[in-house]
Amino acid sequence: MNVSKVKQIHEFGQSIWLDFIDRKFIVSGGLQKLIDEDGVKGVTSNPAIFEKAISNSSDYNPDIAEHSKGDITNEEIFFKLAISDVRQACDILWPVYNEEGLVGADGYVSLEVSPFLATDTLATIDQARQLWQEVGRDNVMVKIPGTESGLVATQAAISEGINVNVTLLFGLDRYEATTEAYISGLEKRAADGLSIDHISSVASFFLSRIDILVDPFLDDKGLGELRGEVAIASAKMAYQTYERVFSTDRWKALAAKGAVPQRLLWASTSNKNPAFTDTRYVEALIGDSTVNTIPMETLEAYRDHGNPASRLNADLDKAIEVMARVKAAGIDMVAVAKQLEEEGIEKFNQPFQKLLGAIELQKQGNHLD
Repeated sequence: MNVSKVKQIHEFGQSIWLDFIDRKFIVSGGLQKLIDEDGVKGVTSNPAIFEKAISNSSDYNPDIAEHSKGDITNEEIFFKLAISDVRQACDILWPVYNEEGLVGADGYVSLEVSPFLATDTLATIDQARQLWQEVGRDNVMVKIPGTESGLVATQAAISEGINVNVTLLFGLDRYEATTEAYISGLEKRAADGLSIDHISSVASFFLSRIDILVDPFLDDKGLGELRGEVAIASAKMAYQTYERVFSTDRWKALAAKGAVPQRLLWASTSNKNPAFTDTRYVEALIGDSTVNTIPMETLEAYRDHGNPASRLNADLDKAIEVMARVKAAGIDMVAVAKQLEEEGIEKFNQPFQKLLGAIELQKQGNHLD
């Protein structure tokens, strides 16, 4: 039997997680099949994914009706639904989490705090604690946006022993600040005499949205030949930061106490430009000690025509040149990252608001088909 091309990626040190969750998919054995056949090692979710799952299915109607009997908000109902799905996915992935005695290497399921809290540090910390406790699984990761306030919350959550998936990262400066939040959180926990050998975190660096925003600027600057190159170049530069940060004496002191590096996770990996291959953001960034979370259609495309090989550290000179030319052309990547962060928050707020509206309709008896 031929080994899935998706599964072959793991031979190069990269873990493939699925950027999708849905109750029917979980209970029907779909997730288990991907674990068995494609080597999927984790699951990520976000408000948009849950909005599609809940709004387009009647599977959640009985639970919504039951939860609606109490004095409870629509947002609280949503999190009860999401926590139920995440628990089930965590249980399915538990053997992966415990694989070959490497507890904590993979097997995680990510659940995001409310997108409405993106700039509220204290509320984010409170909800991270609540979700961690209510899911009640060691292999859950709480997703916290990598906003300035979100990174303060991340540091606090890590210091309390909560696994964190830092999401919505678009720029190199903010990515390095994310590593600082993780390391500082571990240092605080260690200073308090608490164990740090069971904590895991990923830094989710978003890709396709960078190119969507930057490519028109490149055309305006006469740099059309760099279309589709900036996100990959940025990711390769981020990986250089990862290798530097997690090889310092400061990090080694934590590693001696059992700490594991905060891996880079490539997100937003479905190509949105038909001029490029649909596996572009998977193919170019396969590398050791990283994660790529991919939607179902990208996974299926890679299974069909992927070409797995280690490429993340290849053509670094080209990546450096791309970023230098972009800077020389006057394209401010810090401003680009800030715009994308703000747009990203809004892109999660909108489906979350729509989701709460769908729950309200079902509470009133207007069940979806």
